[in-house]
Amino acid sequence: MTRAYFNWSGGKDSALALLKTLRDGKLKVEYLLTSINRFHDRISMHGVRRELLEVQAGSLGIPLTTIELPEEPTMPEYEKEMMKKVNWLKEQGITKSIFGDIFLEDLKKYREEKLAAAGIECIFPIWKKDTHDLMQEFIHEGFKAIVVCVNEKFLDKSFCGRMIDESFCKDLPANVDVCGENGEFHTFVYDGPVFNYPIDFTKGETVYKEYKAPVTINSKKENYGFYFCDLLTNK
Repeated sequence: MTRAYFNWSGGKDSALALLKTLRDGKLKVEYLLTSINRFHDRISMHGVRRELLEVQAGSLGIPLTTIELPEEPTMPEYEKEMMKKVNWLKEQGITKSIFGDIFLEDLKKYREEKLAAAGIECIFPIWKKDTHDLMQEFIHEGFKAIVVCVNEKFLDKSFCGRMIDESFCKDLPANVDVCGENGEFHTFVYDGPVFNYPIDFTKGETVYKEYKAPVTINSKKENYGFYFCDLLTNK
């Protein structure tokens, strides 16, 4: 089998894409690759603690490697650290990079262009799949996930900390993609067919964090905020 690494966020799209990859059997997933905010010791964007990510990787039975980022990395800083890790993976004989992206064309193009320069081919197992179908498949396959982050522009605080199920899907506003593919929400998967055992955790407090948005065309800065549900490892 061709050797590959999987870009692992810890969330539902990653889990479903990994399941499809493993069932397909054409690629051998050698590593999970995750971006970590080393200042907070959490998964970038999702806000999940590093120790929970490590428990996830242990249950998946796939070695974890990380991209260590500063608190608020610039794009050049991110690309420098990302390419450093990608080149290391290439040195291990890995030639494929797997993503759980669904329909963000610009992001797909960016990934393909950057990794092509390193001699890595991008694979997208769930690309262009209908998100309603993907969510139904995720639930029916027996995956279990919790919402760990919501963008206040799309969802209110009450959605943060909810479990992914039929009820959650029905409660989503019409302008929100059911898979959150536009960044409306992020999840943490704690059980399902790709895991050897469920991840044991406790819900902590829900906190709000505001970020500074880049200057817009009309020169006005519009800050934006997210709610994060902290998850604590049960040791």
